[in-house]
Amino acid sequence: MLYYQQNVVKKGCTPQDKPMDRIEAMRAFVTVVSEGTFTRAAERLKISPQLVSKYVSQLETHLGVRLLNRTTRRIHLTEAGTHYHQRAQQVLNDIDDMENQLGNLQAEAQGLLRISAPVSFAIRHMAPLLSEFQKKHPAVGIDLQLNDRKVDILEEGFDIALRIGHLKSSSLIAKRLAPVRLVLCASPAYLEQYGTPRRPEDLREHKYLRYSYMNMDPGHSLQKWLQDSSRENTRGMISNNGDVLIEAAIAGTGIALQPTFIAGSAVKEGKLKVILPEHEPEPMALYAVYAHRQLLASKVRSFIDFIDGFFGEPPYWDRFE
Repeated sequence: MLYYQQNVVKKGCTPQDKPMDRIEAMRAFVTVVSEGTFTRAAERLKISPQLVSKYVSQLETHLGVRLLNRTTRRIHLTEAGTHYHQRAQQVLNDIDDMENQLGNLQAEAQGLLRISAPVSFAIRHMAPLLSEFQKKHPAVGIDLQLNDRKVDILEEGFDIALRIGHLKSSSLIAKRLAPVRLVLCASPAYLEQYGTPRRPEDLREHKYLRYSYMNMDPGHSLQKWLQDSSRENTRGMISNNGDVLIEAAIAGTGIALQPTFIAGSAVKEGKLKVILPEHEPEPMALYAVYAHRQLLASKVRSFIDFIDGFFGEPPYWDRFE
């Protein structure tokens, strides 16, 4: 009886006001059947015989049927009890299996990791990252979806989204991974033919290869002249893909404002030249965005830890100067 009193105090309630826990009551009933007596069932469950008896009585009241016939020496299953026992045992087994599986997921990174990432960044930089990650975590599968729109992580079932920009506050968790530098660039052939801009206002006379998703600070020194160039020069180009614009710039079509994770290799190889570097916009950043900080699935936590610092500081695509 002393054990039972200690147990009740620990739970913060009395036998009279404690509501029935259906799973615990079911477990008590199944254990009584397997052990043959309330006393042995109590010993196995580490609770008092009185509480075991109460659980079984509450379960019978809840179901509206007698599950056990009790005598002074032993217990007998009723017909209803026999049917209920079979199903209850299966339910408890399923619960134990589920909890064990979830425990394993937390202990070892495994399962399918769904990632959303921007198109150009993923094509150029995600394959080595994911390959190295899977070498370290072979039990994790990857489902990488490329899209430049802002996906709804919860609604669309993603574990992580990689996003580029200046993130606004939200209920999501965002981890900064790397700076994203924007540069104005053009091919040497284009600059030789049309001249190299020395001031932002010189851009008005040039062809601008505009990225349709670009959001620049309206007060930035480049914004007015790039807008005027785009508005007045109907021979320019607009696209929702930065790789297309960089290839057009390499071909001598015009001047592009693009992140260095796209343009950096062409600048390093001399195919593009950076112009007006002193007027670059403030760097943006690459973020990993996910839904929760607590009880994070091991596959998500492992990926966040792995990608943190993977690209270097400064990132390797900025090492062209």
